[in-house]
Amino acid sequence: MPAEAAESVFPQLEALLPHVQKPIQYVGGELNSTVKPWESCDVRWALMYPDAYEVGLPNQGVMILYEVLNEQQGVLAERTYSVWPDLEALMREHKVPQFTVDSHRPVGAFDVFGLSFSTELGYTNMLTALDLAGIPLEAKDRGLDDPIVLAGGHAAFNPEPIADFIDAAVIGDGEQAVLDMTKIIRQWKAEGRPGGREEVLFRLAKTGSVYIPAFYDVEYLPDGRIARVVPSRSGVPWRVSKHTVMDLDEWPYPKQPLVPLAETVHERMSVEIFRGCTRGCRFCQAGMITRPVRERSITGIGEMVDKGLKATGFEEVGLLSLSSADHSEIGDIAKGLADRYEDDKIGLSLPSTRVDAFNVDLANELTRNGRRSGLTFAPEGGSERMRKVINKMVSEEDLIRTVATAYGNGWRQVKLYFMCGLPTETDEDVLQIADMATRVIQKGREVSGSNDIRCTVSIGGFVPKPHTPFQWAPQLSAEETDSRLEKLRDKIRGDKKYGRSIGFRYHDGKPGIVEGLLSRGDRRIGAVIRAVYEDGGRFDGWREHFSYDRWMSCADKALADFGVDVDWYTTRERTYEEVLPWDHLDSGLDKDWLWEDWQDSLDETEVEDCRWTPCFDCGVCPAMDTSIQIGPTGKKLLPLTVKKPATSEHAH
Repeated sequence: MPAEAAESVFPQLEALLPHVQKPIQYVGGELNSTVKPWESCDVRWALMYPDAYEVGLPNQGVMILYEVLNEQQGVLAERTYSVWPDLEALMREHKVPQFTVDSHRPVGAFDVFGLSFSTELGYTNMLTALDLAGIPLEAKDRGLDDPIVLAGGHAAFNPEPIADFIDAAVIGDGEQAVLDMTKIIRQWKAEGRPGGREEVLFRLAKTGSVYIPAFYDVEYLPDGRIARVVPSRSGVPWRVSKHTVMDLDEWPYPKQPLVPLAETVHERMSVEIFRGCTRGCRFCQAGMITRPVRERSITGIGEMVDKGLKATGFEEVGLLSLSSADHSEIGDIAKGLADRYEDDKIGLSLPSTRVDAFNVDLANELTRNGRRSGLTFAPEGGSERMRKVINKMVSEEDLIRTVATAYGNGWRQVKLYFMCGLPTETDEDVLQIADMATRVIQKGREVSGSNDIRCTVSIGGFVPKPHTPFQWAPQLSAEETDSRLEKLRDKIRGDKKYGRSIGFRYHDGKPGIVEGLLSRGDRRIGAVIRAVYEDGGRFDGWREHFSYDRWMSCADKALADFGVDVDWYTTRERTYEEVLPWDHLDSGLDKDWLWEDWQDSLDETEVEDCRWTPCFDCGVCPAMDTSIQIGPTGKKLLPLTVKKPATSEHAH
């Protein structure tokens, strides 16, 4: 954290850009990006989504924090993304450090280097960025002038596998958290950085809402399980709590969404319409860790869409949340927005729709101004029994009725998403996916009077995640996953009458095993991540860069000393007594409640959504001093403008 100005490395970088793929992703200067003078700020953040620009730039989390921080007087935030291996090699050769895209300053010159992990497969990319930045890989080797390396995002709810490499982790919503941290760092710097790095980390830890792994010791039992996790110095809390932002209308971010220069995975503007989900699907970490539900008001949404479109010029708006059709006013929101932007031909989209929340009025509003692309539904389990196990309460009748409505109203393409490897699943449960797809096509041909319709079945491998009822569950091995999916593929292909109309997309079981190792791992997994990185592991979320063999051979070597192996972390079932690596990180969910829900799932017992029924005591609301915030507000989204003919100016 040197005081002198950080010089731009662009002159050195520019000479390398003609020699790499997609150089545009490294130049910055996007519409709505912010560059502040270095000297006018006393706390400086470098924010990273540890993946390629095309995946990282549209990420809402980073975009929101970037804006929240840059709005503050005396604070600057810049963005950095993972560089592709071609540029990495050149940067090493020409000694160009990891840089921000906003003003090409070296990442090592910032006060905080914050990384947002939505998947565990970004861990090796973090090590690449640290190394390129000249920041020591392990937290214990860093000095006073190195940035505080901070992890956030969903994967930070179990930061133990990367505990050696990060100084701090924040769990939960980041908006308020980054402002609170900024205050503490500013105060410490103003006092002349007393007590050095350790002191500022201690001040963060004392708040009870920033986790500093170095201040906790992990003790193990002879059989490899964890005996306990204890604070290693006084004044450090036993448990660290998650952050929950209440009243989303007070946080209407991003107000000025970034418009990418290069093509990205989502070419649209996104607005988060609510946060949290209480459907209680047992496999879903996002739903469990973001409780309770907090809705944005219909008027708040309308205002964000209006400002965002004016600021960006996008032609499509994505209404984001974990199950957008569950917003208590979704019908009015969709109709209001479709009315308002009818002449501008602004399309609306929902990421994926629950089968039981879909209706044709909603679907028609969503496609009124845009194109009629495919619809995506996620039954998740192939059989009725599996859907009870995972608490995804959608019957096959619901699905067929919904699909019939869609095909009958002119849709031609439906995508169905399922998981393979769920707890208690058998081959038979998975083969029923083929029967369901067949019924969908059968019904579709019947109601549309056409054979020209498609249904795509997309299957992901199930990975048990921390802070869910399935955190104790055994994971299905890669071999069993592959053999189950081959049987399903053969059944679909062998169907002469309907097989040609059914597309089948699936991932093999190998990446899921690595994700499982990282998602339920403890501190011993750090050695595996480092070994994979040193062996050339990069971009593990990309099929063409991922190497299962590399991960397995590095894990065999790194874990040999500890007497545990990959199966111990993945395919082993846990017991109630076991201390889980993340037990000292409080997501608000009561561990006994999660365990009871795990037992309910084994009994195939379903649980209702607590938004509409009495509370089930999951523990979040009292533990976090929060509550469910939902409408309806009863307001309607009035059109903002009455357009005057022959002028494109809006009258307000």
